[in-house]
Amino acid sequence: MDIRALTPTYAVSPQISPGDLPAIKAAGYVTVVDNRPDAEIPSDLHTDNMRAAAEALGLEFIANPVIGGAITEENISAQRDAIDAARGPVFAYCASGNRSSVVWALAHAGRLPADELIGIPARFGYTLEWLRPTLENA
Repeated sequence: MDIRALTPTYAVSPQISPGDLPAIKAAGYVTVVDNRPDAEIPSDLHTDNMRAAAEALGLEFIANPVIGGAITEENISAQRDAIDAARGPVFAYCASGNRSSVVWALAHAGRLPADELIGIPARFGYTLEWLRPTLENA
């Protein structure tokens, strides 16, 4: 597992398994956001299995499946709501961490400067420059 902390209160990661959740909790995360649609992954990593494992550890679990290249306003709102409602740090995952970074940036458009929303994920290899017009016009 590779935790990539974009901020002190939000991290992204490539796909995790139920066995990673104790380490996520030990690292201080209280909310886990699944940005991966079930259709992309084996059944043992599906939302229901991940939710059960997370909740058994006392973690809040939110499913917000983001389809690459087809992020919706609903995805953005759900991510923003999850972040805003969290009682502590949020851990989000998808296939590589990229979609979780994109939806984070879009959820913070108008709240943080576009340069930060692009530059922070870039430290981990996520290229969000293509979002600049949207981030600057929020």
